[in-house]
Amino acid sequence: MYDLSQLLRAGDVLVVNNSKVIAARLYGKRERIATPQYAQPNVELLLCARLDTDRFEALCKPARKLQVGDVLNLGRTLRATVTARGDAGEITVRFDRSGAALDGAIAQEGEMPLPPYIVKRRPVDARDGEDYQTIFARAEGSVAAPTAGLHFTPDLLAAIRARGIAVESVTLHVGPGTFLPMTAQDTSDHKMHSERAILTADTARRLNEARAKGGRIVAVGTTSLRTLESAARADGVIEAFDGETDIFITPGYRLRTAEVLLTNFHLPRSTLFMLVCAFCGIDRMQAAYAEAIARGYRFYSYGDACLLFRDGAVPA
Repeated sequence: MYDLSQLLRAGDVLVVNNSKVIAARLYGKRERIATPQYAQPNVELLLCARLDTDRFEALCKPARKLQVGDVLNLGRTLRATVTARGDAGEITVRFDRSGAALDGAIAQEGEMPLPPYIVKRRPVDARDGEDYQTIFARAEGSVAAPTAGLHFTPDLLAAIRARGIAVESVTLHVGPGTFLPMTAQDTSDHKMHSERAILTADTARRLNEARAKGGRIVAVGTTSLRTLESAARADGVIEAFDGETDIFITPGYRLRTAEVLLTNFHLPRSTLFMLVCAFCGIDRMQAAYAEAIARGYRFYSYGDACLLFRDGAVPA
């Protein structure tokens, strides 16, 4: 990472995801009129996607015991009513407040949704509110950090800009579906969860202008790459985009935007590993992962990264 500015060249454009992780994990009790007060079970809610000012799609434990109409008392002050149940265990909840008031209550009552492999080792603490955010984080809405951005520091960004490399932001609010393992044997049978993505018209214009001058797009993280590909036309021209994307990039997919990708090492059988194989080729990625395993590289959110150059996009 120290050498990133030297591995790129003047005229390239770094594209980062500016989504910010919210305190999306809430704890409380389920309330049901027919249930005695002493029998109210504990519940754990993970907010996945905002549907409007007062409604969220969420995952809940234990989801199988929830019914439409159940009221959830979350933290000390927050209440939500179950308004729908999905086929995959997800629920829709409507809170007792909306907009900025709801945002403030979630921040106050919620907990940083650290990955399970971290929570199993230690409880969430106050530092996680800062440590589990990238320096680009601005737009609230993710339930997991876009982890490739965690490697950046202000000094590194200054060196990148001094090299003549621009930095542009897109938004993709990361949901839990991004990290779910593949369960289907055939990729065509796997359903990607949709996530909200935003790429503005001004950003699209600057990216297209940079490419026209010979600059390369450097996607920081798979979420940035998926946003770019969702916004691109068949001829590779990037347009404004604001909506849901469930794009699933697997080997054989023809990439239209980024020539370079910075991403963490992902687990086998994950959709993210399939994406990097689509970007660089299966053989190259298997060789890279063999090297990572042999040398004890770290995987997961706070793990090591790799800088991938698509065929023809050689290092500077």
